[in-house]
Amino acid sequence: MTREVLTIRDYISTDADATIDIFLRAIRDVASKDYTPAQVDAWAKVEDRDAWAKRRASRPGWIVQREAVPIGFADLEPNGLLDMMFVHPDHQGIGAASLLLATVEAEVRNQGLTRISTEASLTARPFFERRGFIVLTRQSVEKRGQILENFRMEKSL
Repeated sequence: MTREVLTIRDYISTDADATIDIFLRAIRDVASKDYTPAQVDAWAKVEDRDAWAKRRASRPGWIVQREAVPIGFADLEPNGLLDMMFVHPDHQGIGAASLLLATVEAEVRNQGLTRISTEASLTARPFFERRGFIVLTRQSVEKRGQILENFRMEKSL
């Protein structure tokens, strides 16, 4: 069996469309097992590509690649909040999310922070729990008229 070769690099502005595609596909194809169609429709939208691109570029972010093709991304807010981390559904289970998380955790440590937090979906919660995150609280978040449950989670580094 061939071991998958994944690489990670910093996000650049030309990655905006790839990250939008990854985000939308991950929600529609993966998170849809834990959320209703109406919730998925409300969540899986990027109404302003330029605002999306500006937000991604405004903070540290990373792209995980498989054979030079972007297959996942993550970004980090200054307070140690892992804001987004998504992997394309065709490339899940090969270590892409683990590589992204390890990279984000290294950056949090480099910034001198001792904790990393995230707001994990129902779908992502088990991944984060397996990597040492604990649930601080269950939340109900409104997106375009739909209420979605997620979990405020934290890990000490």
